[in-house]
Amino acid sequence: MTPPQDEEASARRRRTVVVPLIIGCAILMQTLDTTMVATALPSMARALSVSPLALNLVLTAYLLGAAVFMPISGWAADRFGARTVFLTAIAVFGLSSLACGLSQNLDQVIGARLVQGCAGAMLIPVGRLVMLRTATKAEIVSATTVLTVPALLGPVIGPPLSGFIVGAASWRWVFLANAPVAIAGLVLVARHIDNVREPDAPRLDLVGAVLAALATAGLAIGLGSLGRSQPSTGAALGLASAGLALGWLYVFYARRRPGPVVDLSPFYDGTFRKVLLGGCFVRPIMGAVPYLLALLLQVALGLSALAAGLLTLATALGALSMRLVAGPLMRWAGFRRLLVVDGLLVAASLLACALIEPGTPRVAIFVLLAAHGIVRAIQVTSLNALAYADLPPHQMSSGSTLMGLSQQLAQCLGIGLCSSLVHWSQQIRGGASLSSRDIAVGFVGVALVSLLAQPFFLALGKDAGAELIGRR
Repeated sequence: MTPPQDEEASARRRRTVVVPLIIGCAILMQTLDTTMVATALPSMARALSVSPLALNLVLTAYLLGAAVFMPISGWAADRFGARTVFLTAIAVFGLSSLACGLSQNLDQVIGARLVQGCAGAMLIPVGRLVMLRTATKAEIVSATTVLTVPALLGPVIGPPLSGFIVGAASWRWVFLANAPVAIAGLVLVARHIDNVREPDAPRLDLVGAVLAALATAGLAIGLGSLGRSQPSTGAALGLASAGLALGWLYVFYARRRPGPVVDLSPFYDGTFRKVLLGGCFVRPIMGAVPYLLALLLQVALGLSALAAGLLTLATALGALSMRLVAGPLMRWAGFRRLLVVDGLLVAASLLACALIEPGTPRVAIFVLLAAHGIVRAIQVTSLNALAYADLPPHQMSSGSTLMGLSQQLAQCLGIGLCSSLVHWSQQIRGGASLSSRDIAVGFVGVALVSLLAQPFFLALGKDAGAELIGRR
């Protein structure tokens, strides 16, 4: 007979390690796919005999699918059960990846990517919701630490892995490789994750769902398109403005309707609101830094895709080592102090990246990127844990949806912002090709934007998240 202490230890390990790791690996599949596809676009264009500019539709189709389904992810988890929705999302993601890999023309790829985006929109918010409803308050920090690492690894290891796959095999394997991962995910989720749900979930608010989807689509595509030649900057700003206007219309609508598809009530919790708003200024880093590093290392420094990928693995190693220090740091410093100090260190590491030039020693670059990976991972883990510290159980799904929407839009903003800054710097300088100085402008811009989060972190209470780290 198993002693009660062993049973409790096993249950705790399941809640803080096994379940977050399964969810994290599913999220890793989604983030890897997104970054790998961007790297493989030139090879896809040659194979499909289309212009590389036309392949922008492959990225846009995914954003559209995600925009439509992310607003209803929390409602779907409450209505049908988080495990059911998570299993369905993994299965559809795997099948649509298979369809992308087997496509024979651009239209087929775009259609499959649209479906893939619909499934990918469910993975992050529903996966986070499963973790929040599985772990206790005291276990959220440990569980979030495990969950955060795979999410941070995707943007870093995606480009070099994609370059290796395309060089060794074909662009099709960028998609086909998702199929076995999805099968393994289905087995593990069915075995280890409970089908948590809300017993009194309302019916779908169709009008609200359409408004939220259009607002998200306009903002995501508009912000993500800034700095590109197609569409123009004016068109991108127009899309973003239309999305923002529709977002305000949804807020006006949702405040007057019972049971809206995205409940805004978590925003009235002080801790959640400050974390979400502060995160809007630091989360663009997740989209901007991989993009800027690819330009810096491959274009400005002239490294091969493989060499650049191996160098950026330093960021992944830093993020992995963070798991050893994040929990003790949170307990020692508290969330407010840690977020403020770590936010300054993140900005400093970005400014240091702006100093990288062709003559900078590779060892120095590796150490700098590893340090950035550590402080960035601590920041993301702290934000993800603290956001839900004071939310009651019935608001967890809405809170997870709101956080997922803000993360997606912030990453689009990060890519669009740094792309615009680099492009404008090159135009002002009058250079025929990109230089490290142009890319440095992007790093400086993202660093300055991240500092705008400091007032929100300073406004947190001294005891914010005290229950999560064992403080009274």
